[in-house]
Amino acid sequence: QVQLVESGGGLVQAGGSLRLSCAASGRTLSSYAMGWFRQAPGKEREFVAAISRSGTSVNYKDSVRGRFTISRVNAKNTVYLQMNSLKLEDTAVYYCAGSAGSILGTYDYWGQGTQVTVSS
Repeated sequence: QVQLVESGGGLVQAGGSLRLSCAASGRTLSSYAMGWFRQAPGKEREFVAAISRSGTSVNYKDSVRGRFTISRVNAKNTVYLQMNSLKLEDTAVYYCAGSAGSILGTYDYWGQGTQVTVSS
């Protein structure tokens, strides 16, 4: 079983950038497709981005495509989410998650989340 810990969240002005990291332990990250999800206050958790085990396949929520980039370094057991041109509506708690299946599969392993706040 894998344990996931997110970091890199914080307060940033609109138009700014942040890079989130998700460090895995317990099992090698290459065993999992990985995703980033987010939950804003009063809203349901939503998919943001996902990457396959090898990193050759990625998928994005339409509203972040072109602004966010998901990547992974399996040798470091770490997944990243580079977020550029941040908007107020990107404010949320961001979670990384692991899937033993494909990037479209069920995500069974979750981190504790990291807060991202975008201010005007």
